Amino acid sequence: MREKVSSVFWSTLVISLIMVIWGAISPDTLASMSSSAQSFISNKLGWYYLILVTLLVIFCVFIIFTPYGKIKLGKPDEKPEFTRLSWFAMLFSAGMGIGLVFWGTAEPMSHYAVNAPTAETGSPAAIKEALQYSYFHWGVHAWAIYAIVALVLAYFKFRHDRPGLISATLYPIFGERVNGLLGKVIDVLAVFATIVGVATTLGFGAVQINGGLSYLTDIPNSFSSQLIIIGVVTVLFMISAWTGIGKGIKYLSNANLGLAGILFLAVFILGPTIYILNMFTDTIGAYITNFMAMSFRIAPLNPENREWINNWTIFYWAWWISWSPFVGIFIARVSRGRTIREFLVGVLLVPSIVGFLWFSTFGISGINIQQQGIADIASLATEESLFGTLQNYPLGTVLSIVAITLIGTFFITSADSATFVLGMQTTYGSLNPGSNVKLTWGVIQSSMAAVLLYTGGLQALQNVLILAALPFSVIMILMTVSFYKALKKEKYLVAKDPKPKKEKRKEKKAGTDNKVDNPTPATK
Repeated sequence: MREKVSSVFWSTLVISLIMVIWGAISPDTLASMSSSAQSFISNKLGWYYLILVTLLVIFCVFIIFTPYGKIKLGKPDEKPEFTRLSWFAMLFSAGMGIGLVFWGTAEPMSHYAVNAPTAETGSPAAIKEALQYSYFHWGVHAWAIYAIVALVLAYFKFRHDRPGLISATLYPIFGERVNGLLGKVIDVLAVFATIVGVATTLGFGAVQINGGLSYLTDIPNSFSSQLIIIGVVTVLFMISAWTGIGKGIKYLSNANLGLAGILFLAVFILGPTIYILNMFTDTIGAYITNFMAMSFRIAPLNPENREWINNWTIFYWAWWISWSPFVGIFIARVSRGRTIREFLVGVLLVPSIVGFLWFSTFGISGINIQQQGIADIASLATEESLFGTLQNYPLGTVLSIVAITLIGTFFITSADSATFVLGMQTTYGSLNPGSNVKLTWGVIQSSMAAVLLYTGGLQALQNVLILAALPFSVIMILMTVSFYKALKKEKYLVAKDPKPKKEKRKEKKAGTDNKVDNPTPATK
Protein backbone atom coordinates (compact mmCIF):
# COMPACT_ATOMS: atom_id res chain seq x y z
CA MET A 1 0.00 0.00 0.00
CA ARG A 2 1.42 3.35 -1.01
CA GLU A 3 1.86 5.76 1.90
CA LYS A 4 0.43 9.26 1.66
CA VAL A 5 2.93 12.09 1.72
CA SER A 6 2.60 14.72 4.41
CA SER A 7 2.63 18.50 4.15
CA VAL A 8 6.25 18.28 5.38
CA PHE A 9 7.13 16.63 2.06
CA TRP A 10 5.68 19.45 -0.04
CA SER A 11 7.02 22.26 2.17
CA THR A 12 10.57 20.93 2.23
CA LEU A 13 10.46 20.07 -1.47
CA VAL A 14 9.53 23.68 -2.34
CA ILE A 15 12.29 25.10 -0.12
CA SER A 16 14.87 22.72 -1.62
CA LEU A 17 13.79 23.47 -5.20
CA ILE A 18 14.03 27.21 -4.57
CA MET A 19 17.59 26.76 -3.32
CA VAL A 20 18.57 24.53 -6.27
CA ILE A 21 17.07 26.95 -8.83
CA TRP A 22 18.62 29.95 -7.07
CA GLY A 23 22.05 28.33 -7.17
CA ALA A 24 21.69 27.38 -10.83
CA ILE A 25 20.47 30.81 -12.00
CA SER A 26 22.48 33.08 -9.72
CA PRO A 27 25.39 31.14 -8.22
CA ASP A 28 27.36 34.25 -7.26
CA THR A 29 24.47 35.67 -5.22
CA LEU A 30 23.92 32.39 -3.37
CA ALA A 31 27.65 32.03 -2.73
CA SER A 32 27.94 35.61 -1.43
CA MET A 33 24.91 35.43 0.85
CA SER A 34 25.77 31.99 2.24
CA SER A 35 29.35 33.11 2.87
CA SER A 36 28.21 36.23 4.74
CA ALA A 37 25.74 34.27 6.83
CA GLN A 38 28.32 31.57 7.57
CA SER A 39 30.84 34.18 8.67
CA PHE A 40 28.28 35.81 10.97
CA ILE A 41 27.29 32.52 12.61
CA SER A 42 30.88 31.31 13.04
CA ASN A 43 32.11 34.60 14.51
CA LYS A 44 29.09 35.53 16.61
CA LEU A 45 27.77 32.11 17.64
CA GLY A 46 30.90 29.98 17.81
CA TRP A 47 30.67 30.00 21.61
CA TYR A 48 27.12 28.62 21.33
CA TYR A 49 28.18 25.62 19.26
CA LEU A 50 31.09 24.79 21.59
CA ILE A 51 29.01 25.02 24.77
CA LEU A 52 26.06 23.14 23.27
CA VAL A 53 28.06 20.16 22.01
CA THR A 54 30.08 19.90 25.23
CA LEU A 55 26.89 19.98 27.30
CA LEU A 56 25.52 17.13 25.19
CA VAL A 57 28.64 15.09 26.01
CA ILE A 58 28.21 15.85 29.72
CA PHE A 59 24.51 14.94 29.58
CA CYS A 60 25.28 11.57 27.96
CA VAL A 61 27.88 10.75 30.62
CA PHE A 62 25.47 11.87 33.36
CA ILE A 63 22.71 9.55 32.10
CA ILE A 64 25.14 6.61 31.94
CA PHE A 65 25.84 6.86 35.68
CA THR A 66 22.26 7.45 36.84
CA PRO A 67 19.62 4.78 37.55
CA TYR A 68 17.94 5.90 34.31
CA GLY A 69 20.64 3.94 32.50
CA LYS A 70 18.73 0.73 33.28
CA ILE A 71 15.70 1.80 31.22
CA LYS A 72 15.08 -0.27 28.09
CA LEU A 73 14.69 1.33 24.66
CA GLY A 74 11.55 -0.70 24.23
CA LYS A 75 9.17 -2.58 26.50
CA PRO A 76 10.62 -3.84 29.83
CA ASP A 77 10.76 -7.48 28.69
CA GLU A 78 11.96 -6.73 25.14
CA LYS A 79 15.23 -8.26 23.91
CA PRO A 80 17.73 -6.65 21.51
CA GLU A 81 16.99 -7.44 17.88
CA PHE A 82 20.66 -7.78 16.90
CA THR A 83 23.64 -9.46 18.54
CA ARG A 84 26.11 -7.13 20.18
CA LEU A 85 28.71 -7.90 17.50
CA SER A 86 26.28 -7.01 14.71
CA TRP A 87 25.23 -3.89 16.57
CA PHE A 88 28.85 -2.77 16.93
CA ALA A 89 29.38 -3.46 13.21
CA MET A 90 26.42 -1.25 12.34
CA LEU A 91 27.66 1.55 14.59
CA PHE A 92 31.00 1.30 12.77
CA SER A 93 29.18 1.53 9.44
CA ALA A 94 27.17 4.53 10.57
CA GLY A 95 30.35 6.36 11.54
CA MET A 96 32.46 5.19 8.64
CA GLY A 97 31.79 6.82 5.32
CA ILE A 98 32.80 9.30 2.66
CA GLY A 99 33.76 11.89 5.27
CA LEU A 100 36.23 9.63 7.07
CA VAL A 101 37.80 8.46 3.80
CA PHE A 102 37.94 12.07 2.53
CA TRP A 103 39.55 13.53 5.66
CA GLY A 104 41.50 10.50 6.97
CA THR A 105 44.76 11.74 5.44
CA ALA A 106 43.83 15.32 4.53
CA GLU A 107 42.93 16.58 8.00
CA PRO A 108 46.03 15.37 9.93
CA MET A 109 48.21 16.52 7.02
CA SER A 110 46.64 19.99 7.08
CA HIS A 111 47.06 20.31 10.85
CA TYR A 112 50.69 19.21 10.59
CA ALA A 113 52.05 20.85 7.44
CA VAL A 114 49.64 23.65 6.45
CA ASN A 115 48.18 25.28 9.56
CA ALA A 116 48.61 23.73 13.01
CA PRO A 117 46.02 24.47 15.73
CA THR A 118 48.53 25.98 18.21
CA ALA A 119 51.99 24.46 17.60
CA GLU A 120 54.60 25.50 15.05
CA THR A 121 53.60 24.10 11.66
CA GLY A 122 55.80 21.18 10.61
CA SER A 123 57.15 20.57 14.12
CA PRO A 124 56.98 17.32 16.14
CA ALA A 125 54.40 19.03 18.38
CA ALA A 126 52.28 19.69 15.29
CA ILE A 127 52.21 15.95 14.49
CA LYS A 128 50.75 15.25 17.93
CA GLU A 129 48.24 18.06 17.54
CA ALA A 130 47.30 16.80 14.08
CA LEU A 131 46.05 13.50 15.50
CA GLN A 132 44.75 14.96 18.76
CA TYR A 133 42.43 17.40 16.98
CA SER A 134 41.37 14.83 14.40
CA TYR A 135 40.28 12.62 17.32
CA PHE A 136 38.54 15.63 18.86
CA HIS A 137 36.56 16.41 15.70
CA TRP A 138 35.58 12.80 14.93
CA GLY A 139 35.35 11.33 18.43
CA VAL A 140 33.12 11.53 21.47
CA HIS A 141 31.73 15.01 20.72
CA ALA A 142 30.50 13.98 17.29
CA TRP A 143 28.95 10.79 18.62
CA ALA A 144 27.29 12.58 21.54
CA ILE A 145 25.36 14.62 18.96
CA TYR A 146 24.25 11.47 17.15
CA ALA A 147 23.60 9.64 20.44
CA ILE A 148 21.21 12.27 21.77
CA VAL A 149 19.04 12.32 18.65
CA ALA A 150 19.08 8.52 18.33
CA LEU A 151 18.41 7.96 22.03
CA VAL A 152 15.45 10.34 22.17
CA LEU A 153 13.93 8.92 18.98
CA ALA A 154 14.37 5.31 20.14
CA TYR A 155 12.99 6.05 23.59
CA PHE A 156 9.76 7.66 22.40
CA LYS A 157 9.29 5.33 19.42
CA PHE A 158 9.94 1.98 21.08
CA ARG A 159 8.98 2.67 24.68
CA HIS A 160 6.04 5.03 24.20
CA ASP A 161 4.92 4.03 20.68
CA ARG A 162 5.16 7.58 19.34
CA PRO A 163 5.57 8.12 15.56
CA GLY A 164 9.13 8.01 14.25
CA LEU A 165 9.22 11.77 13.72
CA ILE A 166 11.42 14.44 15.30
CA SER A 167 8.33 16.43 16.31
CA ALA A 168 6.88 13.43 18.17
CA THR A 169 9.78 13.50 20.64
CA LEU A 170 8.72 16.93 21.89
CA TYR A 171 5.30 15.85 23.12
CA PRO A 172 6.23 16.19 26.85
CA ILE A 173 6.95 19.88 26.23
CA PHE A 174 4.33 20.97 23.69
CA GLY A 175 1.60 18.34 24.07
CA GLU A 176 -0.88 18.04 21.22
CA ARG A 177 0.61 21.06 19.46
CA VAL A 178 3.26 18.73 17.99
CA ASN A 179 0.47 17.32 15.82
CA GLY A 180 -0.27 20.73 14.35
CA LEU A 181 1.62 23.55 12.65
CA LEU A 182 4.41 23.63 15.25
CA GLY A 183 5.18 19.96 14.67
CA LYS A 184 5.22 20.46 10.90
CA VAL A 185 7.73 23.34 11.20
CA ILE A 186 9.98 21.20 13.41
CA ASP A 187 9.89 18.30 10.95
CA VAL A 188 10.56 20.61 7.98
CA LEU A 189 13.67 21.97 9.73
CA ALA A 190 14.85 18.41 10.47
CA VAL A 191 14.28 17.23 6.90
CA PHE A 192 15.98 20.28 5.37
CA ALA A 193 18.99 19.92 7.69
CA THR A 194 19.26 16.28 6.63
CA ILE A 195 19.08 17.15 2.92
CA VAL A 196 21.86 19.73 3.25
CA GLY A 197 24.00 17.44 5.41
CA VAL A 198 23.72 14.53 2.99
CA ALA A 199 24.17 16.77 -0.06
CA THR A 200 27.39 18.11 1.49
CA THR A 201 28.71 14.59 1.99
CA LEU A 202 27.77 13.62 -1.56
CA GLY A 203 29.60 16.72 -2.77
CA PHE A 204 32.73 15.65 -0.88
CA GLY A 205 32.38 12.18 -2.40
CA ALA A 206 32.12 13.48 -5.96
CA VAL A 207 35.12 15.77 -5.46
CA GLN A 208 37.26 12.96 -4.05
CA ILE A 209 36.30 10.43 -6.73
CA ASN A 210 37.23 13.09 -9.29
CA GLY A 211 40.46 13.81 -7.41
CA GLY A 212 41.42 10.14 -7.42
CA LEU A 213 40.64 9.64 -11.09
CA SER A 214 42.49 12.84 -11.95
CA TYR A 215 45.53 11.76 -9.93
CA LEU A 216 45.64 8.32 -11.57
CA THR A 217 44.54 9.23 -15.12
CA ASP A 218 44.16 12.16 -17.50
CA ILE A 219 40.57 12.88 -16.42
CA PRO A 220 40.39 16.61 -15.55
CA ASN A 221 39.62 17.69 -11.99
CA SER A 222 36.72 19.99 -12.81
CA PHE A 223 33.07 20.71 -12.08
CA SER A 224 32.07 19.02 -15.36
CA SER A 225 33.75 15.79 -14.27
CA GLN A 226 32.14 16.03 -10.83
CA LEU A 227 28.72 16.58 -12.42
CA ILE A 228 29.12 13.42 -14.52
CA ILE A 229 30.17 11.47 -11.41
CA ILE A 230 27.11 12.72 -9.50
CA GLY A 231 24.88 11.76 -12.44
CA VAL A 232 26.28 8.23 -12.74
CA VAL A 233 26.12 7.56 -9.01
CA THR A 234 22.59 9.01 -8.83
CA VAL A 235 21.39 6.44 -11.36
CA LEU A 236 23.11 3.66 -9.39
CA PHE A 237 21.65 4.60 -6.01
CA MET A 238 18.20 5.06 -7.55
CA ILE A 239 18.40 1.47 -8.79
CA SER A 240 19.43 0.45 -5.29
CA ALA A 241 16.59 2.46 -3.73
CA TRP A 242 14.08 0.92 -6.13
CA THR A 243 15.11 -2.62 -5.19
CA GLY A 244 14.41 -1.87 -1.53
CA ILE A 245 16.33 -1.77 1.74
CA GLY A 246 16.58 -5.55 1.95
CA LYS A 247 18.42 -6.01 -1.33
CA GLY A 248 20.61 -3.35 -2.95
CA ILE A 249 21.56 -1.36 0.14
CA LYS A 250 22.12 -4.49 2.23
CA TYR A 251 24.64 -5.96 -0.22
CA LEU A 252 26.39 -2.64 -0.81
CA SER A 253 26.64 -1.97 2.93
CA ASN A 254 28.32 -5.33 3.49
CA ALA A 255 30.66 -4.53 0.59
CA ASN A 256 31.52 -1.23 2.30
CA LEU A 257 32.64 -3.01 5.44
CA GLY A 258 34.80 -5.42 3.46
CA LEU A 259 36.47 -2.76 1.32
CA ALA A 260 37.07 -0.46 4.30
CA GLY A 261 38.66 -3.34 6.21
CA ILE A 262 40.90 -4.27 3.30
CA LEU A 263 42.04 -0.67 2.77
CA PHE A 264 42.69 -0.10 6.48
CA LEU A 265 44.66 -3.30 7.03
CA ALA A 266 46.69 -2.83 3.84
CA VAL A 267 47.78 0.70 4.78
CA PHE A 268 48.43 -0.33 8.40
CA ILE A 269 50.66 -3.25 7.33
CA LEU A 270 52.37 -1.63 4.32
CA GLY A 271 52.80 1.72 6.07
CA PRO A 272 55.00 2.64 9.08
CA THR A 273 53.23 0.21 11.45
CA ILE A 274 55.29 0.82 14.61
CA TYR A 275 55.24 4.59 14.05
CA ILE A 276 51.43 4.40 13.72
CA LEU A 277 51.03 2.38 16.93
CA ASN A 278 53.36 4.66 18.90
CA MET A 279 51.62 7.83 17.76
CA PHE A 280 48.19 6.32 18.36
CA THR A 281 49.14 5.46 21.95
CA ASP A 282 50.78 8.83 22.64
CA THR A 283 48.06 11.01 21.15
CA ILE A 284 45.20 9.14 22.82
CA GLY A 285 46.75 10.29 26.10
CA ALA A 286 46.96 13.88 24.82
CA TYR A 287 43.34 13.74 23.65
CA ILE A 288 42.13 12.57 27.08
CA THR A 289 44.35 15.05 28.96
CA ASN A 290 43.25 18.08 26.90
CA PHE A 291 39.65 16.97 26.42
CA MET A 292 37.94 19.84 28.27
CA ALA A 293 40.41 22.50 27.11
CA MET A 294 39.74 21.63 23.46
CA SER A 295 35.99 21.46 24.13
CA PHE A 296 35.81 25.14 25.14
CA ARG A 297 38.69 26.54 23.08
CA ILE A 298 37.50 29.58 21.12
CA ALA A 299 40.66 31.80 21.15
CA PRO A 300 38.98 35.21 21.66
CA LEU A 301 42.35 37.04 21.80
CA ASN A 302 43.99 35.40 18.81
CA PRO A 303 42.27 36.10 15.43
CA GLU A 304 44.42 33.55 13.57
CA ASN A 305 43.58 30.73 15.97
CA ARG A 306 39.93 31.79 16.00
CA GLU A 307 39.79 31.51 12.21
CA TRP A 308 41.21 27.99 12.48
CA ILE A 309 38.49 27.06 14.98
CA ASN A 310 35.80 28.49 12.69
CA ASN A 311 37.10 26.58 9.68
CA TRP A 312 37.49 23.27 11.48
CA THR A 313 35.75 22.82 14.83
CA ILE A 314 32.64 24.96 14.20
CA PHE A 315 32.29 23.46 10.72
CA TYR A 316 32.44 19.92 12.11
CA TRP A 317 29.96 20.59 14.91
CA ALA A 318 27.54 22.00 12.34
CA TRP A 319 28.11 19.02 10.03
CA TRP A 320 27.36 16.51 12.79
CA ILE A 321 24.24 18.43 13.84
CA SER A 322 22.88 18.51 10.29
CA TRP A 323 23.60 14.77 9.93
CA SER A 324 22.09 13.84 13.29
CA PRO A 325 18.46 13.31 12.15
CA PHE A 326 19.65 10.89 9.45
CA VAL A 327 22.24 8.96 11.49
CA GLY A 328 20.09 9.22 14.61
CA ILE A 329 17.11 7.52 12.98
CA PHE A 330 19.33 4.69 11.73
CA ILE A 331 21.01 4.13 15.11
CA ALA A 332 17.64 4.25 16.86
CA ARG A 333 16.27 1.63 14.47
CA VAL A 334 19.04 -0.91 15.23
CA SER A 335 19.16 -0.28 19.02
CA ARG A 336 15.71 -1.44 20.06
CA GLY A 337 15.74 -3.54 23.23
CA ARG A 338 19.05 -2.25 24.62
CA THR A 339 19.33 -0.36 27.89
CA ILE A 340 20.10 3.34 27.80
CA ARG A 341 23.43 2.70 29.53
CA GLU A 342 24.54 0.05 27.05
CA PHE A 343 23.35 2.24 24.17
CA LEU A 344 25.30 5.32 25.27
CA VAL A 345 28.52 3.47 26.11
CA GLY A 346 28.42 1.64 22.78
CA VAL A 347 27.55 4.66 20.63
CA LEU A 348 30.06 7.01 22.28
CA LEU A 349 33.04 4.67 22.46
CA VAL A 350 32.99 2.02 19.69
CA PRO A 351 32.80 4.30 16.60
CA SER A 352 35.14 6.83 18.24
CA ILE A 353 37.87 4.22 18.74
CA VAL A 354 37.47 3.02 15.14
CA GLY A 355 37.87 6.62 13.99
CA PHE A 356 40.99 7.12 16.12
CA LEU A 357 42.59 4.04 14.56
CA TRP A 358 41.66 5.22 11.06
CA PHE A 359 43.16 8.70 11.51
CA SER A 360 46.29 7.30 13.14
CA THR A 361 46.85 4.90 10.25
CA PHE A 362 46.12 7.16 7.30
CA GLY A 363 47.29 10.40 8.91
CA ILE A 364 50.68 9.08 10.04
CA SER A 365 51.18 7.24 6.73
CA GLY A 366 50.84 10.58 4.92
CA ILE A 367 52.86 12.56 7.46
CA ASN A 368 55.67 9.97 7.31
CA ILE A 369 56.04 10.51 3.56
CA GLN A 370 56.04 14.29 4.09
CA GLN A 371 58.64 14.07 6.88
CA GLN A 372 61.00 11.87 4.85
CA GLY A 373 60.81 14.18 1.84
CA ILE A 374 59.57 11.36 -0.40
CA ALA A 375 56.70 13.47 -1.72
CA ASP A 376 55.02 16.77 -0.90
CA ILE A 377 51.58 15.49 0.12
CA ALA A 378 50.73 18.83 1.78
CA SER A 379 50.86 20.62 -1.59
CA LEU A 380 48.20 18.35 -3.11
CA ALA A 381 44.55 19.33 -3.26
CA THR A 382 42.54 18.13 -0.26
CA GLU A 383 40.75 15.48 -2.31
CA GLU A 384 44.07 14.11 -3.64
CA SER A 385 45.88 13.67 -0.29
CA LEU A 386 44.78 10.08 0.19
CA PHE A 387 45.78 9.03 -3.33
CA GLY A 388 49.13 10.82 -3.12
CA THR A 389 49.84 8.90 0.08
CA LEU A 390 48.80 5.51 -1.31
CA GLN A 391 50.95 5.93 -4.41
CA ASN A 392 54.07 6.06 -2.28
CA TYR A 393 53.50 2.64 -0.69
CA PRO A 394 53.51 -0.84 -2.26
CA LEU A 395 50.38 -1.70 -4.28
CA GLY A 396 49.57 2.02 -4.40
CA THR A 397 47.57 1.92 -7.62
CA VAL A 398 45.58 -1.11 -6.49
CA LEU A 399 44.80 0.54 -3.15
CA SER A 400 43.78 3.76 -4.93
CA ILE A 401 41.30 1.80 -7.04
CA VAL A 402 39.96 0.15 -3.86
CA ALA A 403 39.62 3.62 -2.28
CA ILE A 404 37.73 5.04 -5.28
CA THR A 405 35.43 2.01 -5.27
CA LEU A 406 34.88 2.40 -1.53
CA ILE A 407 33.97 6.07 -1.90
CA GLY A 408 31.58 5.16 -4.72
CA THR A 409 29.78 2.48 -2.69
CA PHE A 410 29.60 4.82 0.30
CA PHE A 411 28.16 7.47 -2.01
CA ILE A 412 25.45 5.06 -3.14
CA THR A 413 24.56 3.70 0.31
CA SER A 414 24.60 7.16 1.92
CA ALA A 415 22.22 8.55 -0.68
CA ASP A 416 20.08 5.41 -0.67
CA SER A 417 19.76 5.32 3.12
CA ALA A 418 19.09 9.05 3.23
CA THR A 419 16.23 8.73 0.73
CA PHE A 420 14.69 6.10 3.01
CA VAL A 421 14.99 8.32 6.10
CA LEU A 422 13.70 11.39 4.26
CA GLY A 423 10.84 9.34 2.86
CA MET A 424 9.96 8.13 6.33
CA GLN A 425 10.04 11.65 7.77
CA THR A 426 7.73 12.96 5.03
CA THR A 427 5.14 10.14 5.03
CA TYR A 428 3.96 10.42 8.63
CA GLY A 429 6.78 8.21 9.96
CA SER A 430 6.08 5.28 7.63
CA LEU A 431 8.63 2.45 7.84
CA ASN A 432 8.00 1.67 4.16
CA PRO A 433 7.91 4.94 2.19
CA GLY A 434 6.95 4.67 -1.46
CA SER A 435 9.59 4.42 -4.19
CA ASN A 436 8.43 7.66 -5.84
CA VAL A 437 8.98 9.58 -2.60
CA LYS A 438 12.45 8.10 -2.15
CA LEU A 439 13.45 8.80 -5.74
CA THR A 440 12.23 12.39 -5.44
CA TRP A 441 14.52 12.98 -2.46
CA GLY A 442 17.35 11.24 -4.29
CA VAL A 443 17.11 13.70 -7.17
CA ILE A 444 16.90 16.65 -4.76
CA GLN A 445 19.99 15.54 -2.82
CA SER A 446 22.08 15.08 -5.95
CA SER A 447 20.84 18.36 -7.45
CA MET A 448 21.72 20.28 -4.31
CA ALA A 449 25.17 18.69 -4.16
CA ALA A 450 25.77 19.70 -7.80
CA VAL A 451 24.52 23.26 -7.27
CA LEU A 452 26.64 23.79 -4.18
CA LEU A 453 29.76 22.57 -6.00
CA TYR A 454 28.86 24.88 -8.90
CA THR A 455 28.46 27.92 -6.64
CA GLY A 456 31.74 27.59 -4.79
CA GLY A 457 33.07 24.08 -4.42
CA LEU A 458 33.96 22.76 -0.99
CA GLN A 459 33.62 26.18 0.65
CA ALA A 460 30.02 26.53 -0.53
CA LEU A 461 29.27 23.07 0.92
CA GLN A 462 30.62 24.17 4.28
CA ASN A 463 28.80 27.51 4.27
CA VAL A 464 25.33 26.11 3.62
CA LEU A 465 25.94 23.29 6.11
CA ILE A 466 26.56 25.73 8.97
CA LEU A 467 23.40 27.66 8.04
CA ALA A 468 21.17 24.57 8.00
CA ALA A 469 22.52 23.25 11.31
CA LEU A 470 21.69 26.33 13.39
CA PRO A 471 17.89 25.94 13.64
CA PHE A 472 18.13 22.19 14.22
CA SER A 473 20.55 22.78 17.09
CA VAL A 474 17.69 24.51 18.93
CA ILE A 475 15.48 21.48 18.28
CA MET A 476 18.19 19.25 19.76
CA ILE A 477 18.08 21.27 22.98
CA LEU A 478 14.31 20.85 23.14
CA MET A 479 14.63 17.10 22.45
CA THR A 480 17.07 16.72 25.35
CA VAL A 481 14.81 18.64 27.75
CA SER A 482 11.78 16.64 26.60
CA PHE A 483 13.62 13.36 27.05
CA TYR A 484 14.76 14.18 30.58
CA LYS A 485 11.28 15.36 31.50
CA ALA A 486 9.87 12.01 30.37
CA LEU A 487 12.59 10.08 32.21
CA LYS A 488 11.70 11.67 35.53
CA LYS A 489 8.23 10.12 35.30
CA GLU A 490 9.71 6.60 35.25
CA LYS A 491 10.59 6.58 38.94
CA TYR A 492 9.65 2.95 39.43
CA LEU A 493 12.57 1.87 37.23
CA VAL A 494 15.17 3.17 39.64
CA ALA A 495 14.16 0.50 42.17
CA LYS A 496 16.20 -2.68 42.43
CA ASP A 497 15.30 -5.31 39.83
CA PRO A 498 13.37 -7.99 41.77
CA LYS A 499 14.42 -10.85 39.47
CA PRO A 500 17.14 -13.17 40.77
CA LYS A 501 20.50 -12.94 38.98
CA LYS A 502 20.28 -16.57 37.88
CA GLU A 503 16.95 -15.95 36.15
CA LYS A 504 18.28 -12.83 34.45
CA ARG A 505 21.33 -14.74 33.18
CA LYS A 506 19.06 -17.39 31.66
CA GLU A 507 16.93 -14.73 29.95
CA LYS A 508 20.02 -13.00 28.61
CA LYS A 509 21.38 -16.24 27.20
CA ALA A 510 18.06 -17.12 25.60
CA GLY A 511 17.78 -13.65 24.10
CA THR A 512 21.27 -13.79 22.64
CA ASP A 513 20.60 -17.16 21.00
CA ASN A 514 17.56 -15.73 19.22
CA LYS A 515 19.11 -12.56 17.90
CA VAL A 516 19.43 -11.81 14.24
CA ASP A 517 22.59 -10.98 12.36
CA ASN A 518 21.67 -9.05 9.22
CA PRO A 519 22.94 -5.49 9.45
CA THR A 520 21.79 -2.93 6.91
CA PRO A 521 23.81 0.12 7.91
CA ALA A 522 23.18 3.68 6.83
CA THR A 523 26.56 5.15 6.05
CA LYS A 524 27.85 8.62 6.39
